Amino acid sequence: MIYMEIRNVAIIAHVDHGKTAMVDEIIKYVGTFRENQDATNFSMDSNDIERERGITILAKTTSVMYNGIKINILDTPGHADFGGEVERIMKMVDGVILVVDAYEGPMPQTKFVLKKAIDAGVKPIVVINKVDKPTARIKEVVDEVLGLFLDLGANDEQLDFKVAYTSALNGTSSLDSDISTQEKTFKHVLDLIVNEIKAPTGDITKPFQFQPALLDYNDYVGRIAIGRVFNGKVKVGQMVNCLRLDGSEKQFRIQKLFSFTALGRVETNEVEAGNICAIAGLEDISVGETLTDINNHERLPIIHIDEPTLQMTFGVNTSPFAGQDGKLLTSRKIGERLIRETQKDVSLKVEQLDSENFLVSGRGELHLSILIENMRREGYELQVSKPKVIIKEIDGIKCEPYEDLQIEVDDEFMGGVIEELSARGAIMENMTHIGTLTRLTYTIPSRGLIGFSTNFMTLTKGYGIMNHTFKEYGPAATVDLGERKLGVLVSSETGKATAYSLGQLEDRGIMFVEPNAEVYEGMIVGECNRDNDLAINVVKGKELTNTRAAASDKTVVLKRPRPITLEYALDYINQDELVEVTPNNIRLRKVILNTELRKKYDARK
Repeated sequence: MIYMEIRNVAIIAHVDHGKTAMVDEIIKYVGTFRENQDATNFSMDSNDIERERGITILAKTTSVMYNGIKINILDTPGHADFGGEVERIMKMVDGVILVVDAYEGPMPQTKFVLKKAIDAGVKPIVVINKVDKPTARIKEVVDEVLGLFLDLGANDEQLDFKVAYTSALNGTSSLDSDISTQEKTFKHVLDLIVNEIKAPTGDITKPFQFQPALLDYNDYVGRIAIGRVFNGKVKVGQMVNCLRLDGSEKQFRIQKLFSFTALGRVETNEVEAGNICAIAGLEDISVGETLTDINNHERLPIIHIDEPTLQMTFGVNTSPFAGQDGKLLTSRKIGERLIRETQKDVSLKVEQLDSENFLVSGRGELHLSILIENMRREGYELQVSKPKVIIKEIDGIKCEPYEDLQIEVDDEFMGGVIEELSARGAIMENMTHIGTLTRLTYTIPSRGLIGFSTNFMTLTKGYGIMNHTFKEYGPAATVDLGERKLGVLVSSETGKATAYSLGQLEDRGIMFVEPNAEVYEGMIVGECNRDNDLAINVVKGKELTNTRAAASDKTVVLKRPRPITLEYALDYINQDELVEVTPNNIRLRKVILNTELRKKYDARK
């Protein structure tokens, strides 16, 4: 028995299929904004990186009132690295809105997030978005979605899903696949939520029960647990019992209680069964624990948390340029920041290796690179190693993570891509043709994907589309994967790179630096066109003489250097190399900076 009419739904989709834009449109439609408020820039993606990359990194909760019914909407991440959040969110909701691009159709992450929803037994509504695209394949995509539901073992109720057709960009929707029926309203989607999704079960007269599915952190109140009140009600100041994951119990007082509105979190005094809220008061509360009344010891089923699959070393910056950019340099500051991140990210694990280095384990390259990017923007300097997959022993067999990989390429590039994937231990599962494109589906060891995206962009001249998602742990492949084949050009001197020197060395490979860039001994300044490393002097200037320059001695015209992004750098480096990350620079370097010592080490190897 719930006193307020509530609907709890999650919005799920592949990356960039438009779910965050859809939530924004729903919020605008229900009139949450004041007349003088700018609604054009509102987005659930509040983090700078989320806005720049157009992806959702952290799950967010919002709430709207529609015809007297409170609809709690959870905008979930679409990328597989953040799939653990999707799985936990399914415990909080009774239905999902599956958003699918009207041209692309179901993609790897669509399959990934939908599987989580089907396994949790929640009711789906399908929204075909971007129907205004000239290339939209509306009817074919609906058939593909139905096929995906069947493949994933959906039950009869889930297979009987309702479909809405929208253009979130234009703010239009309809219940008909005919694009001419689109109306400037999101009423159709909201009506489906209200009519198709059941109200949450729960009894306000029973003892209080709550389970955290997500965590947040605040410097003033510490850890904040976000979850659903399954039974009873909770008030600020109330003493409650926390049934811990290790079987123990701990009592604490509710310090703060938050409910959600369209524009964020608001403090409240009481929350009843069926509603989603945030609770502060226990500094070490964890996902999956149960909060109950003092005299109640009944646990809710423990929530499974995805284990990390990738790890890398974060350490103090030891380059000659350390301290020039950042303000936060020490091991203590880096350690505190990493521990603070684990307070709200349960998929992240941090272990101190020595006085200057930390082993950080996460769900994938994107998961870890976003943490590094956030730290860089906050003023930290650090150096990080090449990502490595986490090997597990299962039933006495050495196992490593495998991923489902789906790529779309023009037919002219297909041969090179298939050859490259075959060398990386990938097994082709399926091949389909869509116009001039070929869609290839593979199972590949996660190791084989490290460094692949760079090669893939080169092989397809930047036109290929690649998506991958974690599949399972399987027997470790014996092939040596994930190392770069070509060597690098390493600076043998410290100083400023000169145009004269770079011009003389261009035939040795592709440069990463431009004239006047500061370089140091051991810094990687380019890619060698052979498979061995080469120490070069890029700071050498032209010797000046009294002889007048010959007419042939023209101004040096250099090729544009290759830009280095954080993702590219992490993909690119080998085991004997590091990425130096500062607020203003991303540099590649060798672990051993001294040229002679490095040569001796390589010779011994």
